[in-house]
Amino acid sequence: MTTVIDKPASKPRLWAAPERPAWEEEPSKAGLAGKGLALTFACLAVLFPLWIVIVTSLSSRKTIDEAGGLVMVPKGITFIAYRELLSGGQVTRATLVSVLVTLVGTLFSMTVSVLCAYGLSRSGSLAHRWILMTLLATMFFSAGLIPTYLLVQSLGLTDSYLALILPSALSVFNVLVLRGFFMGISQELIDSARIDGAGDFRVLWQIVMPLSRAVLAVITLFYAVGYWSAWFNASLYLNDQDKMPLQNVMIQLVQKQEAPVGLGQAIKTGQLSGLAIQMAVMVMALLPVAVLSPFVQKHFKKGMLTGAVKG
Repeated sequence: MTTVIDKPASKPRLWAAPERPAWEEEPSKAGLAGKGLALTFACLAVLFPLWIVIVTSLSSRKTIDEAGGLVMVPKGITFIAYRELLSGGQVTRATLVSVLVTLVGTLFSMTVSVLCAYGLSRSGSLAHRWILMTLLATMFFSAGLIPTYLLVQSLGLTDSYLALILPSALSVFNVLVLRGFFMGISQELIDSARIDGAGDFRVLWQIVMPLSRAVLAVITLFYAVGYWSAWFNASLYLNDQDKMPLQNVMIQLVQKQEAPVGLGQAIKTGQLSGLAIQMAVMVMALLPVAVLSPFVQKHFKKGMLTGAVKG
């Protein structure tokens, strides 16, 4: 004969089960539509001014005069503004200067930053704590503009391209991001390479850097955009107009309304519109960043977050 044991009645819950956070809930159709609408407006707010700049740079003087300024609807396309800018005048020379400074400066900055970050990521390196504290102090305290200018002048760097590279060659923030990423690399890999007889430079070149492609791509883009967009050092240390980079020529053209050398006569005779020239220079200044950014975009999340979390 089987005995039936009655289970004790479950006690009533005094508190209701906690609800999931709003960001973990399945989005509703209205929410998805709202997000899509907000993203659409955000994209239009970014792309519409860029569209106006590009269309105006490709418009003739007659079209610009009919529109009364900036052109929103293209009426024929002409590349006369770009052809005149790249015909060997001041803008062409300034573009070559910007490209040269960006390439050389980025290579130099990446070399110094990688070596510095790798040395600071090794706990047994010489005086790495004192060097790290010194670098951190420079993020909060600066000698000032006048001492920096006097230092550049005393080194004989005024009116030279080195004045566009050396004063801003190292970013402590970029070094810290690289250091954090290097510290996250498995120590067993480095120890095994040392057992096989690899030195510090070989470990850095063949093990650390191949594993750090994401963060290296991000930091390279940071340095490249910084050098390409820089204008303050040139305005401060350069007096020779032939050595001015593209950004400074754009400032002279847009803000000071000064026509580049070789284009003044074309604008006066009516062959070119000064507004089309201004917009064309803007497009030339934005083009390299717009082209390179999508190729590095996929590395941003991995490169920046990993370096920040493991630092």
